[in-house]
Amino acid sequence: MEAEQPSDLGTLYALAQAATEEFSLLDVEFTAAGSGIETAAREWICDEFCFVASAYGFADADAEVLTAGRDW
Repeated sequence: MEAEQPSDLGTLYALAQAATEEFSLLDVEFTAAGSGIETAAREWICDEFCFVASAYGFADADAEVLTAGRDW
């Protein structure tokens, strides 16, 4: 968890979108190496974003918004 929990849903979405960008960069590296993030792993990662949102107290967070902009 972050040192400070997000105060609202917008802040949570911003944190999640920054993490999503990191996964996109990782996928670029995997692709360059002849691999990629597999479908099952993509679904699992998205589920984990929802788990973290719930742990922060945002059980109503939209999974699509949490991982908006993903390239994987």
